[in-house]
Amino acid sequence: MTASEKRGRGVGSAIAGQAVPILFAVLCLFGIWVAKITPAFLLGELSARVGRNSVLVLSLLLPILAGLGLNFGIVIGAMAGQLAAVLIVHWGGKGILGFSEAWLLATPLAVLFGLVTGLLFNKAKGREMVTGLIAGFFANGVYQLLVLFAFGSLIPFHDPGMVLPQGYGLRNTVDLTTIQYAVDNLVALRVTLEGVVTRIPIITYVVVLAFCAFNLMFFRTKLGQQLRAMGQDPHVAAIAGIPVDRNRLIATILSTVFASWGQLLFLQNIGTLNTYSSHEQVGMFAIAALLVSGATVTRATVGQAILGTILFHTLFIVSPLAGKALAGDAQIGEYFRVFVAYAVITVALVLHAWQIARAERE
Repeated sequence: MTASEKRGRGVGSAIAGQAVPILFAVLCLFGIWVAKITPAFLLGELSARVGRNSVLVLSLLLPILAGLGLNFGIVIGAMAGQLAAVLIVHWGGKGILGFSEAWLLATPLAVLFGLVTGLLFNKAKGREMVTGLIAGFFANGVYQLLVLFAFGSLIPFHDPGMVLPQGYGLRNTVDLTTIQYAVDNLVALRVTLEGVVTRIPIITYVVVLAFCAFNLMFFRTKLGQQLRAMGQDPHVAAIAGIPVDRNRLIATILSTVFASWGQLLFLQNIGTLNTYSSHEQVGMFAIAALLVSGATVTRATVGQAILGTILFHTLFIVSPLAGKALAGDAQIGEYFRVFVAYAVITVALVLHAWQIARAERE
């Protein structure tokens, strides 16, 4: 084989390896063209979405590094963040101080939830993804019981603006305006494009960059190298003296804590909490956002997390408008983006199962 043929094959393999992000980029560009979306509108929508969703996607990286796969259990961390937000607003927390208190309160809750989830993962080695998914469903049931019945009855909680008329249970929607934009409004850069002013939340992006930097530095630590070795072959890692079970617990706890912080960052941008449903799709959408970047069940990077967040949420912005332009119904675009979210997860899991089966045959 000549050198030019080798280069051509190398380029072809690189393109094939990036087929998913390329496809998503093409879909986004097509939707922008069909719907005639202006750069100013796209920038304004995307700056808010990427800022409030990136930490949730980044919370998936450590479990993948440790060989746990896609952590569907981050929904449990999101619940910890929501409980902290409800309590802080009830206690009168406001602005960045109230938001910081919510982060502090969410941390021990998320550590506890992550510890329980990690212990469960250690009992279900090799089946962590389905275990995390089912654990999320179970935790959701406990959460629903807590917020629907315990608040106001077992737990003293009598805020008329937050409790249902019967005196117990939280309302479907909780107002979080006291901490809304607590981070976004600290420092905001105003960008004027095509006569439209867009506010870029600088501190929010500083927080996202801090999480990116933490992950990059963590990968280079001794613990990070141990997690990488575990992800490649946990049996060999255990023989080498690496405390596999303990490290799996640490990775799960950190992922759960990051998810709780990410959910709070999301909520302060939204300003309202859908008490019974805000957390339900956190895991699915974060995992889909990661996978559209070309990441896999066994390998993901910080760059892929950010790229996937940008591509996935660009499609979220574009698809309803493209659906309306093509078929006169924005709901078609909604159906399409939900289909895409589940499709990329399904394909990733099927490919992972196929790779495991092939490795076992060899």
